[in-house]
Amino acid sequence: MSLHGSRVTVITVSDRCAAGEAQDRSGPILVEALVALGADVRSVLVPDGIVPVREALLAAAAESDAVVTTGGTGISSRDVTPEATAPLIETPLPGIPETIRAADAHVPGAALSRGLAGLTAERVLIVNLPGSASAARTGARVLARVLPHALGQLRGADHPPQEETP
Repeated sequence: MSLHGSRVTVITVSDRCAAGEAQDRSGPILVEALVALGADVRSVLVPDGIVPVREALLAAAAESDAVVTTGGTGISSRDVTPEATAPLIETPLPGIPETIRAADAHVPGAALSRGLAGLTAERVLIVNLPGSASAARTGARVLARVLPHALGQLRGADHPPQEETP
């Protein structure tokens, strides 16, 4: 499946990366995976905080078909990406973060991820991913299966034929 013609923004949420104290490892993993699927990808780096994350989400949603965040989904006091995202989601899609958490069920911290997914009023798909490189790789694998179909559906494509189960 392909994301050819789709515009996707990856937003890395990290105080340390935004301050130049650490290197963004998860954002580039997602960018590479999405580009490999044919998407036109833009990357943004913002510090943790409801205001900077929400402003980045709003700007990205205005010019993207999908927005993927990485970071800020845990339980520390600075992890507020879900709180910044929730008011923008009109149609929740809980199956996406559930699938991502299930794929990393062997990782103890995966159960602590509070990432959300859903559609804005303008039908832009937003997905929150944890900020580790490992979680980005898992998220990229799940998104490779989900995003082409989801964005196709949002453009009016029909469901692909399903095989009958006995």
